[in-house]
Amino acid sequence: MSFAENVEAKAIPVREAILAHPFITGVGDGSLPVDRFKHFIEQDYTYLIDYSRVLAVASARAPTLDTMGWFARLLDETLNTEMELHRSYCAEFGITKDRLEAVRPAPTTIAYTSFLLKTAHQDSFGDLVASLMPCQWGYWEIGDYLARNGVPQEAPLYCQWIQMYASKEFAELAQEIRILADQVAQDAGPLQMATMEQAYLTSLRFEYQFWEMSYNLEHWTI
Repeated sequence: MSFAENVEAKAIPVREAILAHPFITGVGDGSLPVDRFKHFIEQDYTYLIDYSRVLAVASARAPTLDTMGWFARLLDETLNTEMELHRSYCAEFGITKDRLEAVRPAPTTIAYTSFLLKTAHQDSFGDLVASLMPCQWGYWEIGDYLARNGVPQEAPLYCQWIQMYASKEFAELAQEIRILADQVAQDAGPLQMATMEQAYLTSLRFEYQFWEMSYNLEHWTI
């Protein structure tokens, strides 16, 4: 069993909890109140800014030119394509670019991105790759799960979100990060494998907390 298969098997309870979360099921059947989804896409925009910084560090730390190039291309795609698409998608909900730039990251958003940045700068390259798996693979897993259960035709903007993450292109990206993690793990000893597993599980738990944050409209209380 590969590293990715092994760690994902250990994480089944958390992965199942994500798929059963009321935010995810609400997107799937179209019943999620729009204010919760707007809170999510605003916070996701702030997440993408620090996520891009993590990708930049990953490219710099990559042990091979191929891996350096892969992260550099992903960084370019995120900064120059995905974020523009995100702004256009937010505009469909009446969220302007100025509004996005003024969004204050919620406590959970800061906690998650701070963990990723700490991992990128201070931990091993294997830990860094493992910490990125839950976001890239997890969004495909959600999109695929919801698409297979039938998209909510009465909620076209939710349909669009589901179809984006269920797409062949996103599936290929998700598979590539798992392959990279498996390649790094092949040369890892027991201690390194354990820290990679912990990095993956911590990010996965933050993924769950991000849906909680979005559903509960988490903001700073003071």
